[in-house]
Amino acid sequence: MLKINWLRSGLGGLQWLFFLFTNTVVIPITVGAAFALPQERIQFLIQCSFILTGIACAVQAWLGHQRSVMEGQSGLWWGVILSLSASAPSLGISLTELGGSLAVGILISGVITILIGLCGLATPLSKLFTPGVMAVFMFLLGCRLNIIFLEGMLGISSGSSDKANVIQPAIFLLAAAVAVLVAVLSIKARPAIAQYALLIGILGGWALHVFIFGSSGGTSNSGTLDAVWFPLGEPAGGLNTGVIAIAVIAGLINTSNTFGALKGTDAIYEHEAASSQYKRSFTISGILAVISGVLGLVPYAPYVSSVGFLQQTRMRERLPFVIGGLMFAAIGLIPAVTGLLTQLPLSIGSAILFVTYLRLLGSSLQYFGQLHMDAANLYRTAAPLFIGIIVMGLPSEIFTTLPPLLRPLLGNGLLVGILLALLLNQVHSRSSLSALSPSIRTKGE
Repeated sequence: MLKINWLRSGLGGLQWLFFLFTNTVVIPITVGAAFALPQERIQFLIQCSFILTGIACAVQAWLGHQRSVMEGQSGLWWGVILSLSASAPSLGISLTELGGSLAVGILISGVITILIGLCGLATPLSKLFTPGVMAVFMFLLGCRLNIIFLEGMLGISSGSSDKANVIQPAIFLLAAAVAVLVAVLSIKARPAIAQYALLIGILGGWALHVFIFGSSGGTSNSGTLDAVWFPLGEPAGGLNTGVIAIAVIAGLINTSNTFGALKGTDAIYEHEAASSQYKRSFTISGILAVISGVLGLVPYAPYVSSVGFLQQTRMRERLPFVIGGLMFAAIGLIPAVTGLLTQLPLSIGSAILFVTYLRLLGSSLQYFGQLHMDAANLYRTAAPLFIGIIVMGLPSEIFTTLPPLLRPLLGNGLLVGILLALLLNQVHSRSSLSALSPSIRTKGE
């Protein structure tokens, strides 16, 4: 029986390993390409991402929020950094200056996040993230990230040349078949098989991709891990205060990931996360953000997609999660293995993540179910949803008439939607209090 439990934990850890990998590997590659870094710098970012993500997951599981929730490089931060790098020429700043300014902004936001945790500000801050706000956040996050994953399934990758960014039908058909297989196994297969559907999809899809299309070159390096501080640009000389301000705002909005992930897993763990869990989670995420700023990585946050993964695998135990995290960190220390894993086809990894993130719709609908859909609630949830989705679909060129420093913020549909949801929620709350105050005075008289 003990052997069976360890085997189950080992297989679960291997599945978590691939989940961590597929959620992580694309981020440092695209950021490195966006900042025109040499190949050895990109390899450094990949290895640091693997090591820090694996350690972060293990630390959060045992010392932080104590749940099987991936701590990874934030998709919200990822989008902001890529948007800023794309708009750097129109901002009139170099990529090195942008990288240095981002590093300062990330360090400041990390310190603020640590203070939120240490000072116990998570509880009052959580009151801002009502069911209406969380419903909008979950829905828009699913839309934003599934756009990236669908592009990957189509054979389109960020950082590639315009000529390479075209739909590749054969690659898409294989990726779509893998996605369907994973979905069918998750729904129809016996629980013993269904909980490993993602692992089956990754390994089977990878093998088929190599058999049909051959292996890709990938990123490989047999050298040692050489530390490079501030690889995107050193925070010295001319810093852009607007970029720093946007980074701090993004860091504050990024706290929504913690509330989304922990509140989203409350039903899975059958109890609400305590204030002490939020305090420890924010403190650790803040420390990771400070480290990220120094190493040129995308800052960290608990992954809301973990909700879909836990629902998909039905495996909430911490041991497999910790095993997967430690294996991931160990892989980051071995450049040869890191190079091998980076050969996982983007389309296959994207297909697996696409299926996983579809589950965010269920989490969003659960929050919508907590709302009484009167006229006020309808407008204050519909407006952020539709405006956020519309902004996501607009070409970046149309924002050129806006002030340069506002373009990355107003051109990000996810940020716009969350900010609008928070704003409308506060306006609605204050108007409700104003409407109640006369009756309260009357009763007092």
